[in-house]
Amino acid sequence: MNKKNIFGTLALAAMTTLAFTSCNKQNSQAENKSDSNTKAAPNSMKIAYVEVDSIMSQYKFCKDYSLILQKKGQNIQSTLASKQQALQAAAANFQQKVQQNAYTREQAEAIQAGLQKQSADLQGLNQRLSNEFQVETEKYNAALRDSLRHFLNEYNKDKKYSLILSKAGDNLLYADKAFDITNDVVAGLNKAYKPIKAAETTKK
Repeated sequence: MNKKNIFGTLALAAMTTLAFTSCNKQNSQAENKSDSNTKAAPNSMKIAYVEVDSIMSQYKFCKDYSLILQKKGQNIQSTLASKQQALQAAAANFQQKVQQNAYTREQAEAIQAGLQKQSADLQGLNQRLSNEFQVETEKYNAALRDSLRHFLNEYNKDKKYSLILSKAGDNLLYADKAFDITNDVVAGLNKAYKPIKAAETTKK
């Protein structure tokens, strides 16, 4: 039974019982007060949003760290490619010598075992470097989130937004540009950013 039916029943009972009339009056006042408080909350909300793509493309920290990750990734690819080529060349040479009967059985088995070990070592190196790159990427993402949250905490002391959303692609179906604070956020982040941190990360 909903509230309307409950209070309707109380109103009917009030026709014959004064006590029910009093109870109904008190409950109605409480309901009106509750409705008034509920309706007031949404009107007091202040909302803004930030374009994530703009942060990634305009925030100097993102630019610097993207270059760091790019160089690290290229170094990893270069290292793995060089070792892979050397292993393939050694395997091809071994196969050619075997066909020429250049090795004894014991020699061939020893060389083959060595090649298999090099292959396993290369796979291990690949996994280790990939893990290191993943850790570095996660470190960057964490630093980005921390810097953004820290800035917004300070920024919002004056702005008093109830909610600040992140807009990436079409995750927001509609957003009025009047609520867009991206330019303020990018400018504030770049003002607070110290490029020396990127240089220190490169040295590490």
